[in-house]
Amino acid sequence: MGVKDLMGNAKNLTDYEFERKLNELVRTNYRYSNLNDKNKKIILDLVKKYKSYLRKGIGISSVNLRNESYRLYQNRLKLGLTEGDLDDIKEILGELRS
Repeated sequence: MGVKDLMGNAKNLTDYEFERKLNELVRTNYRYSNLNDKNKKIILDLVKKYKSYLRKGIGISSVNLRNESYRLYQNRLKLGLTEGDLDDIKEILGELRS
């Protein structure tokens, strides 16, 4: 199941099912296998922050994506993120864009 499938079915899933499928997608998708557990937790925390929007099928706005990307870039050293990690995180969040 991809991000588009998940977003299409978001309205029909319970909160628990939606969160479980979202966690499964981030943890098991081969495209994101180069992210370590710490980076995956960052992504899941960001997704949890916008879960109410995603659950309604709205997605994350471009402004919010830009703000989150900027905050991650500012805190990249403290979080231990490389440029490649930042690019992967931006790609994942970009797929959740409205």
